[in-house]
Amino acid sequence: MRLFFASWPPAGVASALSAWAQAARRDCGGRATRPDRIHLTLAFLGDADPDEARATAAAVRLPGCAFAIEQARYWVHNRIVWVGPAETPAELSALAEVLGEERGFAAHVTLLRKARPAALPPVPALEWPVPEFVLVGSRLSAEGPSYEVLGRYALG
Repeated sequence: MRLFFASWPPAGVASALSAWAQAARRDCGGRATRPDRIHLTLAFLGDADPDEARATAAAVRLPGCAFAIEQARYWVHNRIVWVGPAETPAELSALAEVLGEERGFAAHVTLLRKARPAALPPVPALEWPVPEFVLVGSRLSAEGPSYEVLGRYALG
């Protein structure tokens, strides 16, 4: 099981992003992220010890925050379409760093995989509150990843 820390959006935000992804998919192709799997990865831990991850999460003493969905982009190197803020808020960067993200955090929400370059529709004006984060276990299969929430941790 691979582990990561993430933020899940409220249902309304997930629904709006899912609808946007379906509209973008008409031109970009690819596979859309299911609404119940839409998330913001804060720190990818890989094959890590769940108890150590829980201890790290329990020690976090940071306030809640939010970010705006302001842009959509296509990354050629991994053929994904993503949405996110124009600039990563400092509070999100601090949270990702405390949780162990070492690759340089850039807030992005993957909505299409195996997509091709195309014009993207305007993104909906949305705010994604982050009052908590979760520790997630992920298993890959032919149908895609399956996620299991292993812990919830309040901010603030």
